[in-house]
Amino acid sequence: MSKILMCSSEAAPFAKTGGLGDVLGALPQALAKLGNDVRVVLPKYGCIPEEYKSKMEFLFFIYVPLGWRRKYCGVFKLEKDGVTYYFLDNEYYFGDVYLYKWNDLERFAFYDKACLEILPKLDFKPDVIHAHDWQAGMVPVLLNAYYVRDVFYQGIKTMFTIHNLRYQGIYSIDIVSDFFSLEPQFFTEDKLEFHGCANLLKGGIVYSDYVTTVSPTYAEEIKTPLGGEKLEGLLSARSNSLFGIINGLDYSVYNPKTDKSIYENYDVKTVKTKKKINKIKLQEQLGLPIDGEKAMIGIVSRLVDQKGFDIITAAMGELMSMDIQIVVVGTGDAKYEEMFRQTAWYNPTKMSANIMFSNDLAHKVYAASDLFLMPSMFEPCGLSQLISFAYGTIPIVRETGGLKDTVQPYNKFTGEGNGFSFYPYNASDMAYTIRMALGYFADKKVWNKLVTNAMKLDFSWKNSAEEYNNLYKNLIG
Repeated sequence: MSKILMCSSEAAPFAKTGGLGDVLGALPQALAKLGNDVRVVLPKYGCIPEEYKSKMEFLFFIYVPLGWRRKYCGVFKLEKDGVTYYFLDNEYYFGDVYLYKWNDLERFAFYDKACLEILPKLDFKPDVIHAHDWQAGMVPVLLNAYYVRDVFYQGIKTMFTIHNLRYQGIYSIDIVSDFFSLEPQFFTEDKLEFHGCANLLKGGIVYSDYVTTVSPTYAEEIKTPLGGEKLEGLLSARSNSLFGIINGLDYSVYNPKTDKSIYENYDVKTVKTKKKINKIKLQEQLGLPIDGEKAMIGIVSRLVDQKGFDIITAAMGELMSMDIQIVVVGTGDAKYEEMFRQTAWYNPTKMSANIMFSNDLAHKVYAASDLFLMPSMFEPCGLSQLISFAYGTIPIVRETGGLKDTVQPYNKFTGEGNGFSFYPYNASDMAYTIRMALGYFADKKVWNKLVTNAMKLDFSWKNSAEEYNNLYKNLIG
């Protein structure tokens, strides 16, 4: 049994803005089921649902040194699903998740220091501190710089997971030096310095014993100039201690057999008839022409460049010439929101643009759609294609990151495969692949086989947790 301390800025169901929250909502529980003592340190955000706040137990408070300041930090505890969660209370810093962008450096400097400061009072010495993304990137740095001088902290190993390399936490060296009380030798090119600034994510990469990211292909892509976000040299240098582990899917949340958000529950045996019922009822709800045989393409995403919406925009004229319906759920860049609104206005029988975040509607779209479009420019792991598999919805993706690792292109000669993919990042290749997928959709024998292949896949967190567990064991020795 290993003692693991997870440091993350968010975790479902307490606070979630994206994939990081999903991972921290499921991975700790899967690790606990393997017999580990897993504890997670989170900010006590104001947005945490009251049902969890009311169950928290106040433990103690400390004052966290932050440069010349000393800031109050209350510590609360909650046990859930075999995992112990600690919540750091300071309303000035954690009124909301990412509401105060101007204050992110100071609030997460406070968080990083507090993660280490509270351990002696908890009487919990972890074997491994596992930090996630730039918000917790300085935990391994601080452990190495100061805390390891204390015998309590000696022998603690560190792991750092990159969930998205594009977001790095880059700030002025002077300000970072102030908040973290770091000497000039920490701001050299081989440590925190990054093009004249300080890079907090780089700190996590440099000072951690192991570095992981969320798919094997993404682990290779970030070692290249195309995917390395100017850190490819460092990541290449750390190749021997850089690992890619695919994220899992929480089937207690995403399961068409039990999902309370969808119109009609189904499984692999009943998908042929009941998926069509979900489609018809979604068409009714959204005001689309009712046709259970019409191919429906779902898009549930942040509407940003990374997700491929520039090539979707370029191909929209051709898409609207196809015999399909497209249902979009998401928010993001104004140019893409407006593009979808206008397209739906001019093509009300072919497009439903729902410019909103609605978890309930998203589940309905996964259950009702025949195809799911995800032509990402880059995708560290991706969750939507895994959800699509679970609901018997066939993904069309670009071959990058976790999409390449999880979507096996359909092979008409062997009958193997679970989706469709293309590599060149352009509108014409995407449109060609969509037309090819629609051709197979018309052949129900082929299509039913594809749907069955997809629904039988198992991307449960148990498999991913075992890979992390092996890395912990290697670290501890």
